[in-house]
Amino acid sequence: MSKQFDVLVIGGGPGGYVAAIRAAQLGFNTACCESNPYADPKGEPRLGGTCLNVGCIPSKALLHTSHLFEEAGHAFAEQGITVGTPKIDVPKMIARKSDIVTKLTSGIKGLFKKNKVTSLNGHGAFVGKEGDLWKVKVGAEEVLAKQVIVATGSKARHLPNIPVDNQIVCDNIGALDINAVPKKLAIIGAGVIGLEMGSVWRRLGSEVTVLEAMPDFLAAADADLAKEALKLLTKQGLSINMGVKIGEVKTTKKGVSIAYTDKDGKDTKLDADRLIVSVGRVPNTDGLNAEAVGLKLNERGMVEVDDHCKTNLPGVWAIGDVVRGPMLAHKAMEEAVMVAEIMAGQAGHCNFDTIPYVIYTAPEMAWVGKTEQQLKAEGVAYKAGKIPFLANGRALGMGAPEGFVKMLACAKTDRILGVHIIGAGASDMVAEAVVAMEFGGASEDLARICHAHPTLSEVMHEAALACDKRPLHF
Repeated sequence: MSKQFDVLVIGGGPGGYVAAIRAAQLGFNTACCESNPYADPKGEPRLGGTCLNVGCIPSKALLHTSHLFEEAGHAFAEQGITVGTPKIDVPKMIARKSDIVTKLTSGIKGLFKKNKVTSLNGHGAFVGKEGDLWKVKVGAEEVLAKQVIVATGSKARHLPNIPVDNQIVCDNIGALDINAVPKKLAIIGAGVIGLEMGSVWRRLGSEVTVLEAMPDFLAAADADLAKEALKLLTKQGLSINMGVKIGEVKTTKKGVSIAYTDKDGKDTKLDADRLIVSVGRVPNTDGLNAEAVGLKLNERGMVEVDDHCKTNLPGVWAIGDVVRGPMLAHKAMEEAVMVAEIMAGQAGHCNFDTIPYVIYTAPEMAWVGKTEQQLKAEGVAYKAGKIPFLANGRALGMGAPEGFVKMLACAKTDRILGVHIIGAGASDMVAEAVVAMEFGGASEDLARICHAHPTLSEVMHEAALACDKRPLHF
């Protein structure tokens, strides 16, 4: 007899495991199936998806280690600290990263046990219906569920004629397990993954060249932020080439050769020891057997959903990277909670206007809401307050004077429309802007709130004051 559940979640990444936990908390008999795409010594489902296993978490561990390495080699001396020439033990760095991943993925198993979520080992694919229940094949068995949440995530997009072996040519998975510092590293794609991984290996001693097809750097970000980021990253040693067209890529056991045409139409060749391909991600829907049950997918392979993540099939929902919107773990988690609460008759919601974006380079970049170029294009009257970290005592004490906070507010209502940060602690500072915007706050609201001194948050305070042309410390 088939196992039967109120809710079956297909996929155990950030969206999937959060959906399962919240559904269980709300009283649903819940199961979550995971196809174990990442190596697990016991052959059990490796929960956490791309984010915990080969994405957000391991990359931040490597970024932190490489940042400390660079600090020791270049920033300690000016603060009177002498440590000699630092050396990096790459295998130990990778092992530490892997240990962190294991702790967190194991932690999800504990959360499932605590919340009474049944964990199923196997790939989930639709079979059909049995009465009012959905029949889903999970591994070798069939499971019945009243409601199904598709949370199968995404995978790295590969370029045609550039085979990824995750040895010489890597996607995000291989980029996290490079076993030695490459003398020369090439990266195709100047997005989040390209810039973060480029930063890691540049700090550790690689000569890094980034090749990007788009003509504008970080086109989705505010133009001021993108301009500052390009200046600072270039100053650090990243060679960033925009508007290139990739030609033939040849690999050997020792390296790779990339032919490309630069923005001026000049044919160029780049030889490197390793190549990281980071040109976006595609949804994991090819194994769902969506056609068999009529689940609608769009031309990009994403599951079509409404504003509340309902699909065209009754009782079937989809969340995270597999649906429209930014491919961000925290967006998936928000949708997960929303769907579980709507299923329980509550008023779950997910506000796309207040989803923050973060790039964990040094300095960090983070933003939420509209960019200045978007407001101009939409004809929205706005005012701006922009304050550099150079004017902040805490930033100077930390040796991190680069960057700024830029706040955009409606010229008529003063409501905050967007906040853009490049600087130390940007990933944490943006949360204040998210809270203010979620509650319809004005720049005056943040300007009237006392911020502790000396803290980096004071730059946010000054930017709010600057919207009314009354900053106190700049």
